[in-house]
Amino acid sequence: MNPLSSQALFDQASLSIRFLLPELTLVGSACALFLLAAFRSSRRFSGCLALGAIFAAAGVAFGIPEPSFLAADRFTAGIDPTGVAVFVRWLALGAGVIYALLGFSDSSRQTAPEYFGCLLVVLAGLSMVARVNDLLSLFLALEMISIPTYVLLYLPTKSKAGQEAALKYFLLSLLSSGVLLFGFSYLYGLTGAINLPLVAETLSKASQVGPVSPLALVAIVLVIAGLGFRLAAVPFHFYAPDVYEGAPNGVVAQLAFIPKVAGLVALARIFGLLTPDAPFDAARTLIPLTLWVIAAVTMTFGNLLALIQDNLKRLFAYSGIAHAGYMLIGFLVATEAGAGMQSGFDAVLVYLVAYGLMTVGIFCVLGYLTHTGRTIETVDDLAGLGRTNPVAAGMMGLFFLSLIGMPLTAGFNGKLLLFFGAFETPPTTPLKDLYRILTLIAALNSAIAAVYYLKAMGVMFLRAPLQPAAPAKGYAAFLAAFLCAVGTLGLGVYPKPLVDAARKAAPIPATKSPTVLVVSK
Repeated sequence: MNPLSSQALFDQASLSIRFLLPELTLVGSACALFLLAAFRSSRRFSGCLALGAIFAAAGVAFGIPEPSFLAADRFTAGIDPTGVAVFVRWLALGAGVIYALLGFSDSSRQTAPEYFGCLLVVLAGLSMVARVNDLLSLFLALEMISIPTYVLLYLPTKSKAGQEAALKYFLLSLLSSGVLLFGFSYLYGLTGAINLPLVAETLSKASQVGPVSPLALVAIVLVIAGLGFRLAAVPFHFYAPDVYEGAPNGVVAQLAFIPKVAGLVALARIFGLLTPDAPFDAARTLIPLTLWVIAAVTMTFGNLLALIQDNLKRLFAYSGIAHAGYMLIGFLVATEAGAGMQSGFDAVLVYLVAYGLMTVGIFCVLGYLTHTGRTIETVDDLAGLGRTNPVAAGMMGLFFLSLIGMPLTAGFNGKLLLFFGAFETPPTTPLKDLYRILTLIAALNSAIAAVYYLKAMGVMFLRAPLQPAAPAKGYAAFLAAFLCAVGTLGLGVYPKPLVDAARKAAPIPATKSPTVLVVSK
């Protein structure tokens, strides 16, 4: 690659700024909120400003024309605005509306500007994870998600559990970031490049002339470990139950969804799954087998531990761990996309949207109920909710059914794509028998999950209420839960728009190319 001229660098920077205008709008609005905190602390004003910033960013994104981005441009441009970048940007903005509404009930008046400002930075970071085009910018985008989360965890800490949650997440997140950066340094050392497609191309070409390099495998293992923390995949999951239990509902709703999206998209970009000319070759390394073991252990461990939980947040923490295992099934299948398999990374994107709707929706309902003065900490605290607040109970029940994977819900369609993609492996796939075994393990785990979800539903609808009906408050959180319920039901009945958008964002390559994970010594 020839070095770029000063004019070419200027043109590239101008183009990058143009494609990052929505994210810059979010970050600029966050800075305004941080400045506002020094003069005025108003939850309503700060929340409205955050919502306005999100809609303004959406307007800017809608006004940017579809770029004519050539495949060759990926090797020089600092921003890749095509494919999954568009999908994740709109996903971040849509989730931002839900989180902002929940923040009206979850934030305090004194800390509202900081709360909503950190939220906007997190959303910008999530969008940039799918958009930046080099290892350094990718790491910075991931840190744009992590660092504001430390603040969000610390802001409301008044209890010992809250302080423990903030400190534990801070320390373990720093450790995972260090491991990830160490893996990135190995990738740079092996290829001499930080541009993601160029790293993939260099490793792919080197693999054709020599054996697998141990350093390449070490680099990928380090990357999986660093991003596995964000997925809460076993064995990187230990922080999740304690952090979920000690954090407020709005922050837990963000932790349950945003890091998973960022982690999976970052893994897909590093593995070359979103670069059609350099997909991952499962036959050359033990990485697919490693991911197989992580997926199987993660979903089984999460569901078995969730069975014995009485605290609701700890139950949902272990449920989130189990769902990370389901997502890794789709990621593993995506490594073989193009070899005749039915699903690529598009199935993961569909499931991420479904998971976000039903999981964030649950915490929106909990936020609404907590704002009414009702204490919701354990499963027993849901007793009689079907009588005292049937609408909230109905929405909670819908989210539970979607998490189980019942038909006519978004969760069913998401699991259908993941499980069928893994089961319908062609005879030429090296791990075809293991993929089908993994599908069976996932189906059994879904049955296990149904036990604790249906138990919670039975407590809501079949038991007498332990607390009197509370007056209706927290309408913003209720509206957020309602939007999630509409999305869960709508995408369950008619999933085609979402599936089409996911396939456009992450098309299945027509043919497989050499591996990007091996390099000659």
